[in-house]
Amino acid sequence: MSASPDKVALLDVSEDEAGMRLDRWFHRRFPKLPQSHLNKIVRKGEVRISGKRAEISTRLEAGQSVRVPPLNLSPEAAPNAPAPPDPRDAADIRAMILFEDRDVIVLNKPYGLAVQGGSGTKRHIDGMLASLANKNGERPVLVHRLDRDTSGVLLIAKSRKMAADLGATFRSRGAKKIYWAMVEGVPKPAQGRISLFLAKGEAMGAERGPRKGDRADIERMRVAKHGEVDAQHSLTLYAVVEKVSPRLAWLSMRPITGRTHQLRAHCEAIGHPIIGDPKYNRREANDPARADPLRAVPSGLEPKLHLLARRLILPHPRGGIIDVTAPLPEHMKKSFDMFGFDVKTRDPIEDAPDE
Repeated sequence: MSASPDKVALLDVSEDEAGMRLDRWFHRRFPKLPQSHLNKIVRKGEVRISGKRAEISTRLEAGQSVRVPPLNLSPEAAPNAPAPPDPRDAADIRAMILFEDRDVIVLNKPYGLAVQGGSGTKRHIDGMLASLANKNGERPVLVHRLDRDTSGVLLIAKSRKMAADLGATFRSRGAKKIYWAMVEGVPKPAQGRISLFLAKGEAMGAERGPRKGDRADIERMRVAKHGEVDAQHSLTLYAVVEKVSPRLAWLSMRPITGRTHQLRAHCEAIGHPIIGDPKYNRREANDPARADPLRAVPSGLEPKLHLLARRLILPHPRGGIIDVTAPLPEHMKKSFDMFGFDVKTRDPIEDAPDE
């Protein structure tokens, strides 16, 4: 069903839609539905799943019914139909492949390329995957996401069913993810865990004056208190691999939970923001860590986010293990070379417990 209903409709979730987020389901069924309108009808409780109120992020199950209110979108309010796939997209996706079998593709996502579309984003991995659709029109599906400026391992499923199975593994914490970052200063202790509650929205805007209400603040995650509205627990294990004391460190991290911007927010929260992070690295020029030339980050580093989704390990739904490692992006390779960091160094996070 692609036309907008002119009255309330109850639509069943099909087998190949199991595991999809509600917003992805709507955009698949109603590609001309603006995100703003979808947000509004969900917020007002007009959308229900098997009779219950839903959230944008609710995961659907096969056989459930989705109550869709009258949409009555005028042609002027609807966005233009998506352009046909660009044949160059297929070649670009193929060039990113680290691993592929009949069920999955693992990409090495480059720095600066968005995984999904958003305001002002015209080219992204999700859109490019349309170029790999099969003869039945079925296209590969994202299993998880990375920030635009995070490089590295990105898992893609070749069917909705495989995406649902792999997504369930991620949600049950059955996937082991290892990230590498270069951070300001040297965390102490050298190995530890960061356990915090995070919520959307910048709470410190009033102290920063003109930034209050800034969209960049709204999109940030902040440290929250247990019990606060929308606060979610987040847990990261970390280990210092190498360091240039006291200026910077090569950090290896394992996120146990998967919150938005978790690693970036956690590094900032412990006082060691990731180098090149414009959103979670806001130290003032007179901050002691920057004012002291002996502690300041050396000049010459590229002003790009130094965060890599280095390795992904998880069980394959058909048996066996998916274990894929991504190389350093060019800007991080230059930084590693600058300080003599060797990627062959034993990564201590691999020995860390699961909790």
